[in-house]
Amino acid sequence: MAALHEKTASTDTLVEVRDLHFSFDANPVLKGINLTIPRGKIVGILGVSGCGKTTLLRHLGGQLRPSRGQVTFDGQVVHTLNNTGLYAMRRKMGMMFQVSGLFSDLSVFDNIAYPMREHTDLPEDVIHDLVLMKLHAVGLRGAHALRTAELSGGMERRVALARAIALDPMLIMYDEPFAGLDPISLNTIANLIRRLNDALGLTSIVVTYDVSESLKVADYVYFIHDGVVVAEGNAAEMADSADPFVSQFVHAQPDGPVAFQYPSRPYSEELEIGPAAI
Repeated sequence: MAALHEKTASTDTLVEVRDLHFSFDANPVLKGINLTIPRGKIVGILGVSGCGKTTLLRHLGGQLRPSRGQVTFDGQVVHTLNNTGLYAMRRKMGMMFQVSGLFSDLSVFDNIAYPMREHTDLPEDVIHDLVLMKLHAVGLRGAHALRTAELSGGMERRVALARAIALDPMLIMYDEPFAGLDPISLNTIANLIRRLNDALGLTSIVVTYDVSESLKVADYVYFIHDGVVVAEGNAAEMADSADPFVSQFVHAQPDGPVAFQYPSRPYSEELEIGPAAI
């Protein structure tokens, strides 16, 4: 199945990441990431908290410049674009932020209308119809007049999803879309991601540590650990993978390649040395 994925990626690729390196000061985060996002697919990027998933997304959107390597979006090398080119590229992208990122002083309607008013010359009557269409797609047309403070966590995520598709982007990036949701809301968001991707002909990247939902919604998944891709494959096959990292992550095992303890000297040594050396 991986071979089929590679064939699709080589002929119809939207995003390609090659040998991507990045460090925060002396702390290396990405150490040579390689991955491919085919058009029309949902690709999951999984890994423990702090492994560099969000940093990878920020390179895709052009907020960060790589130390080495490159990200290519729709044939353009992202970090080589000037401001005009970068803003034009971002109009082809939608983003569902980890904390939704809605404007707290605006209504649900105005949150969805905001990117349309900022980036298009559409008349208000057309914007009105488009906003209601996007809200209808996520089941919240009747909530258009509510303020964000009146929304539940699941409703807030659905509004954020409607805003992400407001400009009919080519690519939607989801940063931890399932975090903090109850089971019903979580399943609703997962189904919406799948349904909207297929109905609108989108390409989606789902960055998450939620294994069960991501494997249900994604077509293909990459596992990131310690700044590199350690495993990849068809999502449907990952639950039975013999790869040690995948098995530990999928089955939430305490022992395996991912250590619980942050690297340090042996515990007994620090007890002997005392507080002065810590």
